[in-house]
Amino acid sequence: MRYLGAATEVVPFWNRIGAFFRYPFHSDPLVVIAICTLVPIVAPANLIGIVIWVLLALALFKYTYAVINHTAEGHLKPPPVSVAFSGSGFSIVLLQFLVFLLMGGLVASAGMLGGPLLMMLALAFVVLALPASIMVLAMERSVGAAVNPMNLAMLISRIGSPYFLLYGYLILLTLASGAAQDFAVNHFPFWVSQPLAGFLNSTFTLILFHMLGYLLFQYQEELGFASDLQDGAEQQDSQHRDRSTRFDADIDMNLKDGNYDRVQSMLKEALKRDRDNSQRLGQLHQLLTARNNVSELYRYHPRLLAWLADHNDGDSMAALLDTLQTAEPQFRLDDPELAVRCARALYHRGQYKPALRLLQDFHKRFPDSDQLAQAYLLVAQSLANGLNQWEKATAFLTFIQKRCGNDPLHKQIGTYLEQAEKREPLKGPKANFAIQE
Repeated sequence: MRYLGAATEVVPFWNRIGAFFRYPFHSDPLVVIAICTLVPIVAPANLIGIVIWVLLALALFKYTYAVINHTAEGHLKPPPVSVAFSGSGFSIVLLQFLVFLLMGGLVASAGMLGGPLLMMLALAFVVLALPASIMVLAMERSVGAAVNPMNLAMLISRIGSPYFLLYGYLILLTLASGAAQDFAVNHFPFWVSQPLAGFLNSTFTLILFHMLGYLLFQYQEELGFASDLQDGAEQQDSQHRDRSTRFDADIDMNLKDGNYDRVQSMLKEALKRDRDNSQRLGQLHQLLTARNNVSELYRYHPRLLAWLADHNDGDSMAALLDTLQTAEPQFRLDDPELAVRCARALYHRGQYKPALRLLQDFHKRFPDSDQLAQAYLLVAQSLANGLNQWEKATAFLTFIQKRCGNDPLHKQIGTYLEQAEKREPLKGPKANFAIQE
């Protein structure tokens, strides 16, 4: 089985033309376009100005290629501004110039070898394959792959008729860009037309390259890779695709194949990234318990016990504690709050003796804990309600009364003592909803 990413649910590019035209008007590409359009206007008209113009043109060109990769990976929002002006990645510009030179050389060679007819055929193929060449160069960073006719023909054939539909859109975009720039030059003064024409050219270029990247994303299955939607409104429209579905499928297949070590490693890696993931903790607990992997159960016991306490699973908690205490007779929890949480879950499931073991010598182990009153109330309730040991329960209640005077629970201890004296279940004071006058 092979994971298909979002290949089965990507919206066809012809149904999201409006989104393509909105793409350059996000904040990041607008900043890039503004810098690359306005700075050359105020640059000095000398060698320094030429250098600035060339560098900004390279930055814009680099950003457009980053758009292809970013979109093909499933990011439907533009890459950040820093991508255009970081120190690395400018090699793509040189590679594209080499591709253009080699394509020009191919057309010229065809003319010299076969005359005008062959040259026109070669030119027609180069023009038709240019979008495919740009996509290949953006993804593979290889001049050879970007000019290989067999490679380009294979890409076009795998995409099929939608490639020619996209090609028609690109021609229309190019014509629209040229017409808009021509209108700006002929109807506005030079100081307005120059930046406006540059802005329009950059905007249409980003739209074009975003469409090329989206075509790769849409036909990822045919092209042999898998990407998921990473952001944007489309991610919500895809029925909230959850990456954990793939992870669960991988776990299920490995379990069925008996690859238990592999599943255990996957879960441990997932918990490194998200240490409190409830679903993964539950899966790890089930796996380690089924395999009786005592060492790993001991290693993860704080998180596993906290997970079991959150789910009030006192029975599974009692089994886990029994396993840990068999392996380590002196086992004790080092976290007073966790000990009280676990003891409460055990008490409510009728696991009185495990609860008492957890809270044994609590005042000696955690003398400064603010959980002392809660802990010994649970001890008293387990002794009285569960084991009918009323004298011991009374002793612990008396201890709370003497030692925990500042605890909010202190004022209720008198009621508990009265209940213990009458051998009534220790449930504390009854709720009173009467309104005092």
